[in-house]
Amino acid sequence: MKKNKRVLVNFLFALVTCVTIIGLSSPSFSSQVAQSPDWLDQQLASNLQQAESAVTAQMSPTQDMPAQDTPPQMMPAQTMTRYVAVLTKDAVVPTKPSNAAFGAAGAVLVGDLLVMRGDFSNLSSPLRDYATDPVSPANPNITSAIHIHQGESTKNGPFQHALTVNPNESGMGGRFAGEYTLTSEQQQALSNGMLYVDIHTQKNRAGELRGILRSY
Repeated sequence: MKKNKRVLVNFLFALVTCVTIIGLSSPSFSSQVAQSPDWLDQQLASNLQQAESAVTAQMSPTQDMPAQDTPPQMMPAQTMTRYVAVLTKDAVVPTKPSNAAFGAAGAVLVGDLLVMRGDFSNLSSPLRDYATDPVSPANPNITSAIHIHQGESTKNGPFQHALTVNPNESGMGGRFAGEYTLTSEQQQALSNGMLYVDIHTQKNRAGELRGILRSY
């Protein structure tokens, strides 16, 4: 009897895990997450709200700048397009690392301006230092260990932007942020689900976490 009960518990755990992974990999996962009052929803919503606040602050005209002189890339708030990314080890290719790390990001696109805010935790090792462990050939634009890349979900795509990182005291977690003017190609890639965020660590130099930016 105890053996049957243990088998049933293991089956239910595997089923829940499978459903969760399928939900996160689905293009419609955002609607499912938005309806679920769990910690993942709160984390994504918090990062998205911070990105929206940063955009709103930039759209507010200064005392010395009339509203009609607001920079052209800053459009009314209703034109915001929202994106989120869930960063997991399962999305890393070609080899999934062994870790308990997790990351989440929220981003807002206004015109051609992308504003992102995110966080990460439980890394297996400190972030990769590209000053002492650079890529070959060296790329001076890679200034941190958290990047935006362009590419398909099953491949590693070219580097696009480095995010600003603020690690916590342990160095195994922290926050990241970025504000970038996207090219028309990058905007199309974002719309097509082909921009992703990844995190590189000393133990997993090629990538420890990865997540696609999807419409929210």
